[in-house]
Amino acid sequence: MKIAIPKESAGGENRVAASQDTVKKLTEMGVSVVVQKNAGAESEISDEMYREAGAALADDFASTVEKADIVLKILPPSNEEIKALPKGSCLVCLMNARADLKAAKAVAKAGITCFAMEFLPRISRAQNMDVLSSQSNLAGYKAVIDAVSAYKKAVPMMMTAAGMISPAQVLILGAGVAGLQAIATAKRLGAVVTAFDVRPAVKEQVESLGAKFLETAKIEQAETTGGYAKELDEQSKKNQEEALMAVMPKTDIIITTALIPGKKAPLLITEEMLKQMKSGSVVFDLAAEQGGNCYGTVYGKSVTQYGVTIFGQSNAASALSAAASPLFAKNLYNFILPMIDREKLTLNINFEDEIYKASCIAKDGQLLIGENK
Repeated sequence: MKIAIPKESAGGENRVAASQDTVKKLTEMGVSVVVQKNAGAESEISDEMYREAGAALADDFASTVEKADIVLKILPPSNEEIKALPKGSCLVCLMNARADLKAAKAVAKAGITCFAMEFLPRISRAQNMDVLSSQSNLAGYKAVIDAVSAYKKAVPMMMTAAGMISPAQVLILGAGVAGLQAIATAKRLGAVVTAFDVRPAVKEQVESLGAKFLETAKIEQAETTGGYAKELDEQSKKNQEEALMAVMPKTDIIITTALIPGKKAPLLITEEMLKQMKSGSVVFDLAAEQGGNCYGTVYGKSVTQYGVTIFGQSNAASALSAAASPLFAKNLYNFILPMIDREKLTLNINFEDEIYKASCIAKDGQLLIGENK
């Protein structure tokens, strides 16, 4: 059995899909692992580290994936890369298939069995495979660090002989994995933190981290059976807007993390809300890639609207690649391990297992998106 780890080709992507630890575990099982040269360079994993873990090195993408049984990546392959993938091989990565079906369709047409990690079901057995959670955790941390760096005042309360500096007021919108880590990080830096989420069930988690949960007028049941937020009805949107409008004038930093699977990110901060914020305030929009939670967000750029700096964050976890890659790699290792017959060293995928059934988007030349996804 051969497992291939190519270098990521997407601009701004610094992560790699295997660590020296996961490579070592695979090679100790008798699996052949081939890593493309310099694949881990931006994650502080040298070619020599991979070699010491038992991997072979290849010069380019084509030679890396040649005759591979499993190909592990971070992001979807490019069109040229798809052409190089061996027919019948198994691709495991984030496909972003809900937002863009082009790569998924091309992979299916090429006869590749593809598992999209964003479709991993939220069940306890899959927690150690959940790349979205491990990467969102880092993104929430990084968002606060970058927002604080851009904010031109001190964050904690400070007492000096010349007077007192009041603590920064931080608002976190969305209390999923990224939001909860953002709360914890802002609290550690000394900010006064308030958080909002459409799912009332997260109130206890927010308060356990020392933040205040922003109460609103009645909001419809806004959580799917899978634990994700869902789109609100018009009255609930109005109640949400009124609650947020009330806290905008005193807020210094906002971190937005709200996403709805398969849909454009909900607009939480309107133009009118921005007008109510203090000049010099900062908004860090982690939902920028899906359209953004804030009016005026531009993906991958920072802009200023009404004196407020808005950062349209792109791939926050990649900015912490030396931490993000080992976590992502361990998630993928845990995902593929049950696929491998450890005696015969062959693929033995149970497509009826709910984990693999939910995450498989292409098989036998067929695109499976739309079937329970």
